[in-house]
Amino acid sequence: MQQETTHRSVHLLSQRGDARSTARTSLPGNPLAASAARRFVRAALADWTRLGMVTTRGTDRLADDAVLVVSELVTNAVVHAGTNVELLARLDGATEDDPAALVIEVSDHHPTRALRGDGSDPGAVPGEPEYGRGLQLVAALAASWGITYRPGLKTVWSRLPLDGCAAVGAVPGGEAARQRGLRAAEILAPAPRRAVRDDREWTGRGALSFLAEASDLLAGQLDEDMVAALAGQLLVPRLADWCAVWLDGEAGPAPRLARVWHADESAIEGLHDVLLKDPPRLPDEARGGAVPVHVAWPQEGGDGSAVAFRLTVGARSLGLLLLGRESPPGVPDEATALLEDFARRVGLAVGAARQYTRQATISRVLQRGLLPAQVAQIPGVDSSLVYEPSDEGLAGGDFYDIFPAGNGGRWCFMLGDVQGSGPEAAVVTGLARPWLRLLAREGYQVAEVLDRLNGLLLDDAMEAAEAAALMVAGTGIATGAGTGSGASHDGPQSRFLSLLYGELTPLPGGGVRCTLACAGHPLPLVLRPDGTVRPAAASQLLLGVVEDVAYESQTFELKPGDTLLCVTDGVTERRSGQRMFDDADGLARALADCTGLTAQGVADCIRQAVHTFAEAPPDDDLALLVLQAR
Repeated sequence: MQQETTHRSVHLLSQRGDARSTARTSLPGNPLAASAARRFVRAALADWTRLGMVTTRGTDRLADDAVLVVSELVTNAVVHAGTNVELLARLDGATEDDPAALVIEVSDHHPTRALRGDGSDPGAVPGEPEYGRGLQLVAALAASWGITYRPGLKTVWSRLPLDGCAAVGAVPGGEAARQRGLRAAEILAPAPRRAVRDDREWTGRGALSFLAEASDLLAGQLDEDMVAALAGQLLVPRLADWCAVWLDGEAGPAPRLARVWHADESAIEGLHDVLLKDPPRLPDEARGGAVPVHVAWPQEGGDGSAVAFRLTVGARSLGLLLLGRESPPGVPDEATALLEDFARRVGLAVGAARQYTRQATISRVLQRGLLPAQVAQIPGVDSSLVYEPSDEGLAGGDFYDIFPAGNGGRWCFMLGDVQGSGPEAAVVTGLARPWLRLLAREGYQVAEVLDRLNGLLLDDAMEAAEAAALMVAGTGIATGAGTGSGASHDGPQSRFLSLLYGELTPLPGGGVRCTLACAGHPLPLVLRPDGTVRPAAASQLLLGVVEDVAYESQTFELKPGDTLLCVTDGVTERRSGQRMFDDADGLARALADCTGLTAQGVADCIRQAVHTFAEAPPDDDLALLVLQAR
């Protein structure tokens, strides 16, 4: 590629083969891999700079180029290969054939993937390379690059020269190089204060790299105050000496000062007090552009300036981003466009965090209404319950209950799981539990309760399907709703429910009579004091599938010391690779290991076994009920 007389002025002090000059990591094949790769490369350069293996002069441009290259290559590997990604960064010394360079290697485990737009991929755009434009960028920045195939591995590598490489926007001259060197040292090892700021560095690739990292950090936050805190730390001291974020209230209260950040931490408290007394006010027409603002903040010398950006989502204002600069004052054109784009991203992140907070609050309120405030204590029976929703306590499909059924000393218990998740599953949960209580207190026996609940679910599903058909009438869109007896209601309006439902009646002299039925649910297990385990029910069809089904119940006696374990599929279908927890009667074996434990002990033991079965946390709601006869 064409060479320029301006050099990077980055000098390699180590020689090829030094183990310290190589950094490796393995990244999962998911959307977070690119941001992790960018952080890894910056951290490696920072370590090499700290160790004196490279000088700091020009390292900022090298870091920007490396971040762009690794971001494109890792993104390509994740999107097109979908496997784990191996990343290597290495400093190579100069040889007779090659100059000193930073080598980036990105490997995936899908080497048979076509690299040309040859029509082998039916989803590819004709004439568009399958890998997109990532390799074009690599070719523009690297002195050399290529693709290497090994058994089970495909590697895309690039060499970014440390000297003599074309540097777009480079400014010749000793003073410019000195300022860039100072900026590089601060990016790689941030200092409390910035002595010199060159805003010309925030154009081109430097701006793209900054915005890419900022987007990754902001997009992952679900709390608006954390978004405000990150915004301040991203801007100070890189682009400003101090920063403040105001957030508008949801219901119209006055904006609150959510975050104040200063390059000099000792000045934060005084700046906070000044800004709190006199918050800036922007004209209504100011939506995305920079607005100069007068702020009498405690200056240490010289005339400073402040500029504000409104945080918006669409046409709605969410708050205000204010930043101040002491030297040089004002925001030059080189940085204005970058700050406007950054403010838009902060506004989007605040809006997303608020939306999540609203949904989470609604879901928690629903969850409190869907589940009993407390479960009843059955005479002569010790009980223990474990309920762990997979989505941080948000409304889901698993439910439980224990309640008296009225006269006759009958006590009812249930453990159910709606087929699905989220609000749709929560709606069915909100219907099923009250229906079960009502049917039980009306005197229906166990099998009759399931028969009638099945009919109620089918009626509700049919009404929902008919309502959906009316909504799309005349549009020509097929609803797929079945009609007539025995119709299967598949689709988004389905009301499929797996349920374990039973009654307990205390017996004179100890123990209880248990009658239960299992509809499409993991079978309950009985543990005897001698350690034997047996199923306590027969499997039957899911509720809400077909009308012409008659459910049956089983009756047996829980003698003193016997333990009944009921679980949802979040227990039995817990995965570790290709294996599930209940493979080869895994649940029965785990229950047998609980011989001699109390109801609470059994619940804790099974819960621990489920959690330790795999390294990753459970991805489904987990519920189990233990009943032990005294």
